[in-house]
Amino acid sequence: MSEFLSKYRGFLAGVMKWDDLSALWLQIRRQPESRWYVYAIGEPVPESPASDEQLDQFIDSIDRLLHEEHEHDYCGIVYVDNVTSPTFVKIYDPNNLGVVCGYSDNPPLPGWVMSHLAPVDLQQAFPPPANRKRWWKRIFS
Repeated sequence: MSEFLSKYRGFLAGVMKWDDLSALWLQIRRQPESRWYVYAIGEPVPESPASDEQLDQFIDSIDRLLHEEHEHDYCGIVYVDNVTSPTFVKIYDPNNLGVVCGYSDNPPLPGWVMSHLAPVDLQQAFPPPANRKRWWKRIFS
């Protein structure tokens, strides 16, 4: 298993409060000389880290999207490996949550991943369960 997938499947802490999310963004922006890959699942896997300008634009945009579309007084859909020195962040799409928290054999993929590690194609790494493929084929056979 790649280092990226190990990190992806490892323990990540939930960012529960909006103020904690703001603090996370600040920590990410303050990291000297760190490079972040910003990966939107379903899009081509980035081959190089985002520029500082791209990273700032992404953080501003995703923060706005999460606040506007996750209609709760808490965050709870962002997960990070280390809140004080982050290197890996999963961000779930507020419009495709499924079973994000709690246990599931097939949790939904996040909408976005930010990582110091070069990402791999998560849709290829975690294809839909075989029973869904069989169900789909029965419909259109």
